[in-house]
Amino acid sequence: MKYLFEYNWKVRDEWLNYLIQVPKEELIKKRIGGLGSIQETLFHIVKVEHNWIRDLKNEPISSLTYDAKTYDLDTLKKLSEEFRQEVKGYIDSWDGSKEFKSLHLLVGANEIRCTYGEALMHIIAHEIHHMGQLSIWSRELGLRPISSNLIHKNIMLKH
Repeated sequence: MKYLFEYNWKVRDEWLNYLIQVPKEELIKKRIGGLGSIQETLFHIVKVEHNWIRDLKNEPISSLTYDAKTYDLDTLKKLSEEFRQEVKGYIDSWDGSKEFKSLHLLVGANEIRCTYGEALMHIIAHEIHHMGQLSIWSRELGLRPISSNLIHKNIMLKH
């Protein structure tokens, strides 16, 4: 799973760098689908990944809330890098021994029951899903989306 996290981080970084060319008004504009805006979707991706890892570590989750004035692309890059250090530490220490360990969470009125392995797979799929939404929105802006082709990202060849 480590390599899929690395893939997601690489694609996320490419999006954060690529979107610098897009006017701020377009980044915060409410859109159909996703979480409403490009910037808010990026914030959501970063925060949710971190919160799931915190849940797996049985630690308090982040209470940050999205605000377009606070979280511009530069701030999102910094937040992504900061949170990634903790996530990477957890992923690097993952040995599979907890893959079938049960995780039980109460989130408001919702109850989540899954295994640690399922939670990690969900984190990976969650980001890939939202990157697809960013691809749709970039096409609406007349931009070519970031490639999601895993083969050409050289994730495993660098090791």
